[in-house]
Formats: sequence, C-alpha cells, structure tokens
Amino acid sequence: MWSRIIAHADMDAFFASVEMRDDPRLSRVPLIIGHPGPRSVVCTANYLARKFHVHSAMPMTTALRLCPQAVVIPPRMERYLQVSHQIMQIFSEFTACIEPLSCDEAFLDLSDAIGLFPGPRLLGQAIKRKVFQETGLTVSVGMGNTKLVAKLASDHQKPDGLTIVPPSEAVDFIAPLPIQRLWGAGPKTAAKLESLGIRQIGDLTRRSPTYLSKIFGQSGFQFYAFAHNCDPREVITEREAKSIGVERTLWSDIEGYPAVFEALLPLCEELHQRLQRAHAQAGGLRIKLKTSHFQLHSRQMALPVNPKNPEEYSKLTSILLKEFLFDEPIRLIGLAAYDLNLEHHPRQLPLPHSESWILQ
Repeated sequence: MWSRIIAHADMDAFFASVEMRDDPRLSRVPLIIGHPGPRSVVCTANYLARKFHVHSAMPMTTALRLCPQAVVIPPRMERYLQVSHQIMQIFSEFTACIEPLSCDEAFLDLSDAIGLFPGPRLLGQAIKRKVFQETGLTVSVGMGNTKLVAKLASDHQKPDGLTIVPPSEAVDFIAPLPIQRLWGAGPKTAAKLESLGIRQIGDLTRRSPTYLSKIFGQSGFQFYAFAHNCDPREVITEREAKSIGVERTLWSDIEGYPAVFEALLPLCEELHQRLQRAHAQAGGLRIKLKTSHFQLHSRQMALPVNPKNPEEYSKLTSILLKEFLFDEPIRLIGLAAYDLNLEHHPRQLPLPHSESWILQ
C-alpha cells in the first residue's frame, strides 16, 4: 500500500545530452564535457565515452588516456541552466512539490497526482514522455515511498530507465546493493563498514542499532533505519541558496599574493554577474585556496554593505587575501558570496571576522 509516492528524476548525462541535441554530429562520437587543460576534470561524458570507463570528476588527462579519440568541449552553463528551467517547469505540471538537487535532478512528491493516473508506472511513463517530447532528452525515474528508495531506483536502469519499487518490496530491493550506495556513507565510512563485514545494505539489518551507534554515533541509527526503508524525510519545496561562488583550477601553480590576487580579479567580475542574475545581495565574502599538496585554506568576512560592482569586490578581496600565509604554491582559487539576501532588505550585520580550516 502506497502511503506516499516519491520520485527521483535524474537526467541522463545531462550536459552531454544537451550538446548532442544541439549538435547531432556529437552523438556519433565519444563526448567529454570539460575544459581541455591538463589540470581540469571531466564534468560529464556521453555513454559512448563511458564505455571506455570515462566518468565525472575523473582527471581530464586520465579520461583522454582511456579514450584518446574523444571530443572535448567546454561546458556551457548558461545553456544547461536554460534547459534545466524548462525541465523543472515540466515537472511542475505533475506536482507543485519539487525539490531540485541540482540542475539535472530533483525529488518530486507525487502523492496527490496518483489520482490522475491508474498507478505509479503510468505516472512515471507520463513524466518521461513529457520531458522527451518537449526537450528531446531522456530522464531516468525511480519511484518509491521514501527518498532513499527513489534515489536508488533512478540509477537502477540508466539511461532512460523507469524503476518502480512498491513499499512491500523496498527492503528486498535495497538489501543487495553495495554499502557504498547507502545515503550518508562516504568513502571512509563505507570502508569502515566493510571492515566490519557490512558489504551490502542488507547486512545492516543483521546488526543492532546500538552496536552501529557505538561505532558511528547518530549515523549508526540512521544507517539501521535506512536499511529497513525507514526514511521520513519530506520533499522540501523551498530552499534558499546559502552561497554563490566561482572557482578555477589553474593551468599551473602560482605563488605569492600578487599572482593570486591577479588570478582572482576575473572571479570578482563573474561573482558579481552571478549575484545580479540571482537578484541576491552578499552578506559575506569568502576566499578559498587549495595548495599544490591539496590542502584547502579559507578566509571569510561579513560585509556591512553589499558591494555594488566588481571593483568593490576586488578591493575586499585584496584585504581578505592578506590574511593568507602563501607558504605553498596554489593550484585552485575560489571566491564566494554567502549569507545571501534575496529580498534586498537592509540588514544589520556583525563586524568583519575571518576563519580558516585545513582539509587533508
């Protein structure tokens, strides 16, 4: 019995699919979306390139070694966001309860829409058909009574898949999946679980929640609940952006304040443009730098007044940048606005402050 119907809709190789739709010649070749520099990574790849084991977040040099015949084109984010808006509008024809996770995937609470269709499968088929008719793109849809099952199901038959998991079959569907697929189990946690003999999600059901909590804290209880398909999370329809940022992996390492400041200037311009498009005002400014040894350093300050142009952002960047030590070469730079005000109301802000952390 369906108490609610949650769908996870995930566009198939979204960036690459948009490019192939806009230029059909690209559909006949292995296609990689990403910047062609030696320091860049793969944004996504079409399924011809994936046959050569190319995947998202892979270093571009590795991807081209695996698939030297691939065509590499830089991402066109404005175009992808335009198509994403169209897709979200299609979803809104089926339900107003939509939680976008990124530009190419979203949760949908379809509990109220089921009365319009004789069963979840026909509802899922209608969503897929509508997306394809209006965009020419395919979407994989997973449907269950929880977010957990819907997310796992959408990946089950990619690409162009539709997987329906009735509540009575959910635990059996989850059980054989590798523990790395469990929500909240990152690489280190998954490795720890495997060291305890927990290699599939179903293995969690044979351990007590007390035992798991002693090792993983509150997450242990959550893992146990997920393995039994106990996931009360609702689809959240309104989520304000916490920050807007831009970052760049540099072609080669740079050293010292002057070089880093010069590299950040174009990011000041781009950040200002993004904030304008979002109709957002910045309550704080954050700089992050990643060293050649992959250590991440960050400094931030609250802003009593919203910067009005890129020049004001560059002045603030020059002040904040002086708090870094610059004792190592830098391979990545980033600039972000946080504590966003989306309504343009005046605000009382705290005095400037800064913080830093290092991630190994």
